[in-house]
Amino acid sequence: MRMTKFLVRTLRDDPADADVDSHRLLVRAGYIRKVAAGVYSWLPLGQRVLRKVEQIVRDEMDATGAQELTLPIAQPLELWEKSGRDKTYGPLMFRLEDRKETGFCLAPTAEEVITSTVANELSSYRDLPMNLYQINWKYRDELRPRFGLLRAREFLMKDAYSFHTDVEDLRVTYKEMYDAYHKIFTRCGLTFRPVEGEAGEIGGDINHEFMAVAAVGEDDFVWCKSCDYAANVEVAKRQPAQAMPSENESQQQPTRVHTPDMPGIAAVAQHLGESEDVLLKSFAFDADGEMGLALVPGDREVNEFALARAIAPKKLRVFDDNDFAAHPELPKGYIGPHHPSVAVVVADPSIRADHPWVTGANEVDHHITDMWCDRDFTVGIWADIASIQSGDECPQCGKALSVDRGIEVGQVFEIGTKYSTALGATFVDADGVSHPMVMGCYGVGISRTVAAITEEHHDDKGIAWPASVAPFDVHLVALAGKGAAAEEVRTAADALYRDLRAHGIDVLYDDRDASPGVKFADADLIGIPVQLTVGAKGLARGVVERKLRASGERDDIAADGVVAAIR
Repeated sequence: MRMTKFLVRTLRDDPADADVDSHRLLVRAGYIRKVAAGVYSWLPLGQRVLRKVEQIVRDEMDATGAQELTLPIAQPLELWEKSGRDKTYGPLMFRLEDRKETGFCLAPTAEEVITSTVANELSSYRDLPMNLYQINWKYRDELRPRFGLLRAREFLMKDAYSFHTDVEDLRVTYKEMYDAYHKIFTRCGLTFRPVEGEAGEIGGDINHEFMAVAAVGEDDFVWCKSCDYAANVEVAKRQPAQAMPSENESQQQPTRVHTPDMPGIAAVAQHLGESEDVLLKSFAFDADGEMGLALVPGDREVNEFALARAIAPKKLRVFDDNDFAAHPELPKGYIGPHHPSVAVVVADPSIRADHPWVTGANEVDHHITDMWCDRDFTVGIWADIASIQSGDECPQCGKALSVDRGIEVGQVFEIGTKYSTALGATFVDADGVSHPMVMGCYGVGISRTVAAITEEHHDDKGIAWPASVAPFDVHLVALAGKGAAAEEVRTAADALYRDLRAHGIDVLYDDRDASPGVKFADADLIGIPVQLTVGAKGLARGVVERKLRASGERDDIAADGVVAAIR
């Protein structure tokens, strides 16, 4: 493709609303343009990358035997009312009415539509298993769309749905999808980890999130570099703390100390000359109308997801300023585990340690030292509720864990019969008995994957695409200039362009009347893996200069051997 005929306009300045590198570079290099908050046009360069990622996904889905279809973007709201997710999604869902005032929504996902479709098409155990997928646009009315393609209101997604007779059969497909996702993200050139995750609005018991490692990621995840353990911070575990019973008779008794205007851990630790990990953090919450405290060491935070699981089936509600205002007997920042109003105490196993604790004294401006678990306060529920930190021991191998940030680019779910029951997707078994189909769900954020690749593969000059997803194979730059050799350079570059294309090599040909500086800057910004430069000096020596965009490595290729070298 000649750049003089191609819709590509690079920008010298960063867009004012770009907070992350992928957003900044994809706009500057002419891949996308903003239409509205969280909504983008994909220009020809961007469309080529999007289709490359899409084809990788399609290749790996088809290899598993999954079948592609297309489901409507405008979906009857009635289907979502049957599953109850019209209320769950709430304002995230774009809603509309037709001229007959029938409710519709723009698809945020497609479990309801695919389940109702399968319910009308399949009815026997002989029809199952069945795995169907689509690659289609999704819509979510994000309150604060940000980070360009990473938190958009319109995004391209591959969503697959499998239907089974039982959980054992589902897990065969689940493993196939899990393995296919490894191949997809490896082919896309991403550094990623599959982690145990929370199901969120989709539902289901078992699921894995595929996290692309990136400093700008919105999700923290925990992983071990010595084994295959990885998990979202919401469900991550560490080696269990060892219980350390103490000889209470030989220990000092609790001492009340004055800590004026010190409701925070750091200030108290400094004032008393103690490390933060020997202070006890008391986290107040409501459990179905009863007051509870969650106890963790002062250098940790409470994992609220783990705490909610620990007190289930009671519902967790974290205390806020209004709760403390309504309960003046609870001095915020000075609450101790021995407070008389506390109905339930949940503690991390690390609280049963071989040292005393500094705790709140249940009185403003006061703390208590030398407080021992089981002697001075008791615990009702023991659970792993302390946040994980880098350096904690891996629950599988005992080596150090690492906490990093990542971009969720895919997720696989076992969702069971939630949707098949609600939408009547049943099958008849060999004995003539009807059962709800058991379902799995598997998503890849294709447009988000483009952003994740950009986040990983760029430098201070621009994007450096992996060859598998690059919009072109080669960026050919002609430096014709204005001298006597200008026509010779143009003729040689045109011939090379035709030759490369004739051999199936996709070329972006910079045939513009622009300076070498502009052409080289644009080539680095756009980020095609191989740059070829045809200039008068090189032709005089019978060579074309080659540059590898990712490494910056340069060499000369004989002018009559370029095609062979590139192939």
